[in-house]
Amino acid sequence: MPNFRYLARTTDGRAQEGIMEAPSQEAAADQLQNTGYIPVSISPARESRDWMAALQQIQLFRSKVNLDEIILFTRQMYSLIQAGIPLIRSLRSIRDTMRKQVWKEVLQGVIQELEQGRQLSEAMQQFPRVFSRLMVNIVQAGEESGRLDDAFLELSNYLEREKETRMQIKSALRYPSFVLVAIGVATAVITLFVIPAFAQMFESFDAQLPWPTRVIIAVSEFASSYWLLLLVLGIGGFFALRAYTRTEKGRYIWDRSKLKVPIVGSILLRASLARFCRGFSMGFSSGVGVLQCLDLSGQTLDNAYISYRLHEMYDQVQRGGTLLQSAESTELFTPLVLQMLSVGEETGNVDAMLTEAAVFYEREVDYEVKNLTSSIEPILIIVIGAMVLILALGVFLPMWSMGQAAL
Repeated sequence: MPNFRYLARTTDGRAQEGIMEAPSQEAAADQLQNTGYIPVSISPARESRDWMAALQQIQLFRSKVNLDEIILFTRQMYSLIQAGIPLIRSLRSIRDTMRKQVWKEVLQGVIQELEQGRQLSEAMQQFPRVFSRLMVNIVQAGEESGRLDDAFLELSNYLEREKETRMQIKSALRYPSFVLVAIGVATAVITLFVIPAFAQMFESFDAQLPWPTRVIIAVSEFASSYWLLLLVLGIGGFFALRAYTRTEKGRYIWDRSKLKVPIVGSILLRASLARFCRGFSMGFSSGVGVLQCLDLSGQTLDNAYISYRLHEMYDQVQRGGTLLQSAESTELFTPLVLQMLSVGEETGNVDAMLTEAAVFYEREVDYEVKNLTSSIEPILIIVIGAMVLILALGVFLPMWSMGQAAL
């Protein structure tokens, strides 16, 4: 289908320009009029593209849809639907304001599905890389209940909290990652440059060196002689570990090991459980079934180990167990949250109780992230102290012995 560059004006006189697909110029004018624009000029778009546009057509260089853009989309859909604007017209208006080509293509595909008579949830389901299963099911529940605007409002609020949780997890991992990288760089510099200088000085004295010094010098000489091999092995090991963690078993083991890391592991666990409680509560309050909420909420998590344990919870509920019993069997939730879940089942307010549980977990994560630096400082002091001790035994001990012999 050819592309046409258009210049149009809105009802209040503002200019609007862009590129749209249409069978002909007349069809493009009809589309503009249907969206409330007054066409001024329509001309065929150039077929020649610059090198940036050509690269965008290659999947490797195509920009991806990020979470901020999805939040903006849900907010816009909520405002337009609540204002009473027809669905297709709303999507066309949003499509024309999007800058990324991938968004324009997705929204154009959704519009075409709607024009063929499908519902919005069915159209969104055709683009799983942009719209998750949880989003599709919430929209479907909104369509069935006649509260599509409320469904998009719930989605925007949920996605904003999802963004905050991701930022908290990144903040929790940023400081320890920086510390580990700094320690690794310092160790490499000492091993490759500092120790060889001391080794040459010790050799000039032709003295018997203590065993800690001999061990450090041997490690330094090995690293200096085979640094290229060690570099290749390190890079190869990194990519091998990355490939292994992309397998089902490897990702399960890797995600389980992350939860066992001191201090940081508890933050990751509680942040993931907060996301689960938020997703389950939103789906349940929108009319999605309990089993479907468990399935979809577990799939939205980034941790394969937690997702697997929540899938076990899904199996137990499917066999007739209660939410409380199945949650206890996972050994993931704290007693306080289990008590809140028990009250929710007794009173019929499971969604409200899980919302409270999500708030409880989010507060704990926020508190622990703020105090992460003070929690890691003792570990950092111990690691640096161990490095200083090794250097003292290996470098300064023979210097002190030779100084005593000289005296």
